[in-house]
Order: sequence, then C-alpha cells, then structure tokens
Amino acid sequence: MPHRIILFRGMNTGGVRAPVAEQRAMALEMGLENPRTLLASGNLVVETDRTTVALEAAIETEMARRFGLKIAAMARTAGQWSSLIAANPFAKQAAAHPAQVLTMIMKAGIAPGAVEACRALTEGGEAVEAVTLKTGGDVLYFWFPDGMGQSGIFKKATPRLLGMGTGRNWNTVLKLGAMVGV
Repeated sequence: MPHRIILFRGMNTGGVRAPVAEQRAMALEMGLENPRTLLASGNLVVETDRTTVALEAAIETEMARRFGLKIAAMARTAGQWSSLIAANPFAKQAAAHPAQVLTMIMKAGIAPGAVEACRALTEGGEAVEAVTLKTGGDVLYFWFPDGMGQSGIFKKATPRLLGMGTGRNWNTVLKLGAMVGV
C-alpha cells in the first residue's frame, strides 16, 4: 500500500492541539493503515490507496469533527517527497545547517508574486536570505543564514502573502522521507 505524508498547518502552535496518539487512533478509525507520527508538530505518515485530494478532505473533516480544529492538511506521496528532497536548491546549506533551511509545502500552489514579495522583505540591511520555488509551484524553499527567529521573511510571510502552506525544516523533511523509504 502506498505511503502518504500528511502535514498539518499550525499544529501545536497558538493553542491548536491534537495529541499524536489520538491522531494515530483517528487515522486507524478512518481506515488508514500503519499510522505513525513524527514529533508533536503535525506530521502524520499513513498507508492508503486514497488520492491526495480525497485524503486531505477526509483528514480535514475528521480533524474538525474529532478535535474541533479547522486545520489545513497537505498530503504528499513518497514519490512527491523524494522529488521535493531532490529539488532543494539549498542542498549545500542544508547539509551544513539543516535547521536553517525551510521547505514550505503549499496546499493549492504558491500565491502569484509570493517569491518576489519575500525577496522584498529582506531588503533594508538584513542578512541575505534566499527563497526559491520548485518547478510546478507547490513548494517554497527558504534559507535563513541567521536562523528563522531573526528572519524578516519568517516573521512577515503570511498565508495571504504566500498562499496556504506549512513549513518544515530540513531535519524534519529528511526524517519524514526516511519514514516512507525515501
């Protein structure tokens, strides 16, 4: 059965909570196989034949019903995750400092002008930061040489600016890949 990585936007931030044991139980009750979680920050791996769109819709509906959470879910296949890893334009930086590279997986593509708007946020004396997008328009990659906490982009880039998505640092991207055999 094919693996799916499911990422929840904003899990365990700002009071949005769904215990990982309960997420796994929910997945089993939904007929998803071999549910596993990584950290307590919205990373669920399952095995299912459901399409990405159907899986995202079912997960979002069940999260609302079970936990009272209106939360976006982004699902990716193992093949898509492998492509995401291979396409990292900051591979050299990720190898040296994986916590300084962020991959943002988008729900419905990147908002028009998002990359340019992010680049404009770094003007005015901040350390040089870089942002690029994967061909296909569904993944943004960020490099924060001074860390995310010091970043103008990280503090100001909202769903309105970028589109709906969720970010994971490179350490988490690789751990999720290992969970699905990538």
